[in-house]
Amino acid sequence: MPPKSSATPAKEASPLRVVQAAVQSRQFAPVYYLHGDDDFLKDGAVRDLLDAAIDPSTRDFNLEHRRGADLDAESVASLLTTPPMLAERRAVVLRDVTGLKKAPRAQLDKYLQRPASDTLLVLVSPAGTKADSALANASVSLDFAPLTPERVRRWITHHATTVLQVDIADDASQLLQQAVGNDLQLLAAELDKCASYVLGAHEQVGEAPAVRASIDVDAVSAVVGVRRGETVTDLLDAVAQHDARTAVTLVGHVLSQPKVTAVQVVMMLSTQAFALSFGRARRDAGVPTNRLPQEYFAFLKETGGYPGRPWGEAASAWTKHTEQWSAAACERALSLLLETDMALKETRVSNEEQVLMSLVLALCATGQERKRRRE
Repeated sequence: MPPKSSATPAKEASPLRVVQAAVQSRQFAPVYYLHGDDDFLKDGAVRDLLDAAIDPSTRDFNLEHRRGADLDAESVASLLTTPPMLAERRAVVLRDVTGLKKAPRAQLDKYLQRPASDTLLVLVSPAGTKADSALANASVSLDFAPLTPERVRRWITHHATTVLQVDIADDASQLLQQAVGNDLQLLAAELDKCASYVLGAHEQVGEAPAVRASIDVDAVSAVVGVRRGETVTDLLDAVAQHDARTAVTLVGHVLSQPKVTAVQVVMMLSTQAFALSFGRARRDAGVPTNRLPQEYFAFLKETGGYPGRPWGEAASAWTKHTEQWSAAACERALSLLLETDMALKETRVSNEEQVLMSLVLALCATGQERKRRRE
């Protein structure tokens, strides 16, 4: 195993920060191994490493992109032993590295024992594959797991300000995430449209070049086609409040948004129902209301549930509505959600909007008896 370079990260460092540190310092490890389930982040990391490490004027001579399944032992040996041409460094990106057959893999393993100092080797495994421990031990191993909703919100701001060179308001970032979700590739596409929209408006009104364009809520609404108060988060809150009139009105708006399906909405509603059931049990056990946000954070961390929004926002909303849910109402809600999930996946009797509308009406009705008892 080769000695780690000065670019080797501490174990707790996030992969994005490791790549950023290497790019800023222009000091690179000889081998990086990128794995995990977020291919968008991996592609961005590969691009950033190459842009910083390889001189654009000699890129045609000093950059190779290959796939593991396409290579034999001789090809791997040639790729890894070719010196840079008219530059201090060359780069090899080997995708689907775990697809290498036995002989080419043996060549790679041999190279990893003493990697060349003038070659940047980037090994990439696709999403859905298990990390290769031997490759991880012989490289700077970077696990690109999907970002948490909180980190997605920060990523939106970072991508807008650094890649697109526009600002974005906090409420615009929130609305965009509520409308699009946490798919970075889709978010990047929508952000690009929003940036083009505000830059075009910027030019039309003759703003001075020094004035930086900014994406606001109106821009997101115009481009993505969603307004505040019409997102899946608003639907979740309406159900949590047993507000049937608002919830039914929102179903059509939510299902018309990019890549939103009834199954996804049921999944988010199920996370919310489990959380409210958990919160009800904690309150019945004597936990004070002001402790519920911490309890909900622990719940999300332990279960890995998908709340459809940043954890802090979810915990705050659930804390606010816990008292409106009895243990019986939570149990009934979970039964309804299971039945709906099965109906959506197994039959075509009704369309998604009809099925989801029936569900939210039934969920909101679970709170009517508790409401009447309070009155």
